[in-house]
Amino acid sequence: MSPMFSTSQLSEDQKNTIRQWAEAGAQMAEIQKRMNDEWQIRVTYMDTRFLILDLGITLKTEVKEEPKKEEPVLAEEADTLTGDVRVSRDEIVIPGMLYSGKVVFSDGERALWYVDETGRLGLDADTSGYRPNQDDIIAFQNQLKQMLR
Repeated sequence: MSPMFSTSQLSEDQKNTIRQWAEAGAQMAEIQKRMNDEWQIRVTYMDTRFLILDLGITLKTEVKEEPKKEEPVLAEEADTLTGDVRVSRDEIVIPGMLYSGKVVFSDGERALWYVDETGRLGLDADTSGYRPNQDDIIAFQNQLKQMLR
């Protein structure tokens, strides 16, 4: 097992550059990729997460739209509606995972999803303890199945 990456391994210029990337809207996966591409510093996703915390960086999140007022749905329409769940797949997979990507649920909550080497699906929501509603879970799983075929 490789030792954890430490913030002390970065120069002040590199720390400031990471802060600038975050200020410009870069998320953890992009910061991880840019550290590798620009400085040949390979860090795990978890190390990147700790690095962001150590540097006191708050990553920007897109402004959530105000929830739409729900209109009544006729019973026969209910089966065809999958909610406004959007799933994307990462071009660069989180290290140690088979697949990874992002999901935005119908309430605007964002999460990272990943499938580990044993095939288990994981979800890491931006909001600690977040649980999507049942309709969103079904829509997410259906889109994920289609995407991974």
